Amino acid sequence: MTSNVGMIDRVARIVVGLLLIAYAIPIWFAPSGWNWVGWIGIVPLLTGIVGVCPLYGLLGLSTCPARRASG
Repeated sequence: MTSNVGMIDRVARIVVGLLLIAYAIPIWFAPSGWNWVGWIGIVPLLTGIVGVCPLYGLLGLSTCPARRASG
């Protein structure tokens, strides 16, 4: 698979993913009935690490400069 996630997008995804996962673990945040929502952070974390977003691929989008330049 070719990378379709640019560097700024990757960093933002990793930060958001880590923050969401931190919310899911009630060590740093107060436990509530909604802490499970934080586990959604696995998706942006993995797409940020791998550099490929399946949704971008389906929609034909890319934030990767090399991908946009070639077409």
